[in-house]
Amino acid sequence: MRYPSLILFCLFFPVMVFAQGGFISGLVTNADSKNPVSGASVFLSNSSFGTSTTESGKFVLNGVRPGQYTLTVTLLGYEDYTSTVLVGREPIRLDIIMKTKPLMLKEVTISSAADWKKNYEAFRKAFIGTDENAKSCVVINSHVLNLDFNRTKQTLNASSDEFLVVDNKALGYRVKFLLKDFQDDHLSNVISWGGERLFEELPGSAEQKKRWHKKREEVYYGSQMHFFRSLYTNKLVQDSFVMYHLTRHLNLERPPDDFIRKKVKFFAERGMRDSFNYWNEKAAMSKYAGEKLSKIEVMPYEVYATTDKPGVYVFHPLNYLYVMYKRKRDEVYNKDLYRSLELPNYEASVITMYDEGYSLFDMNGIVIFQAPLIEGAWAKSRLSDLLPVDYVPDVK
Repeated sequence: MRYPSLILFCLFFPVMVFAQGGFISGLVTNADSKNPVSGASVFLSNSSFGTSTTESGKFVLNGVRPGQYTLTVTLLGYEDYTSTVLVGREPIRLDIIMKTKPLMLKEVTISSAADWKKNYEAFRKAFIGTDENAKSCVVINSHVLNLDFNRTKQTLNASSDEFLVVDNKALGYRVKFLLKDFQDDHLSNVISWGGERLFEELPGSAEQKKRWHKKREEVYYGSQMHFFRSLYTNKLVQDSFVMYHLTRHLNLERPPDDFIRKKVKFFAERGMRDSFNYWNEKAAMSKYAGEKLSKIEVMPYEVYATTDKPGVYVFHPLNYLYVMYKRKRDEVYNKDLYRSLELPNYEASVITMYDEGYSLFDMNGIVIFQAPLIEGAWAKSRLSDLLPVDYVPDVK
């Protein structure tokens, strides 16, 4: 099954180029003066490939692992430039024109220091994580964050105009994140964010690098990246992944999240403990009922297909796809994750497609268009567990 190249061409960004040698070079100039732009950050988003333009506006990225990337150019005072590059057979040469950004006064939300600190701690947990790796993450410049909590919608929103820099001392990376938008919806319990990020190796001793290597391997195996790489190379069985169809229905005995939260807040403010406990019990109920796993394993050809673009694949499973990784176990109770009594508690994730019914992913194992909703083990991953898309583990 192959999808038309015309459709895929329309889905991608305006610039689509190919290379195999892993060599990207270019010239960055000012749209108005036509002069070269020096000191601009040039990087492949989500990767460890990055550099800065020289005084003559030139840049080179060499040794790039094949795959699709978002090339980003950013400099204070200019609009961010992004384009899609597909690293394949030929070297890439780009002429990039940067537009100056007009000075705009931003709306200022006044909040107390206590409110900002509370919002920051909530952001840190939701964005960086709460696992052991997160404890080793150090935010270098939290002051660049714009934080706002909407009490009516119960959403925490965040963004930054410059790189948010985080040193992940568990994995040995400095992560520079251009956070375009972040939202933690407390009613639906869904966290989403968008932006570009660059990974840089932290300096360390031989012993530190050994520990980082081990941690990276632990994070990679069983991850979403590992799954998609195994899927298109037909190594799911070899890599201990198994897929099933999950049947599920909404639990009609459990009211919607926003209704429950309003009730909890109402009775908490009035000190009505019995009613408060009643609605907390409702909140603890599973969102789903009548869940059941099919007994027949889902085959790779049922959920993905090639496209006319080298290294790009279509992922089109039926809702809900249940993915287990049999080399890791997860004994932590999750009321919204179905567990079959007939199977061990392997790490499991549930994939739900949105209305379009498909996503696109590349040979690096990264979803590049229309990311699905993820529940379970993969949904726990935060910045503390992120690896660059060009990461290559030891062969096991």
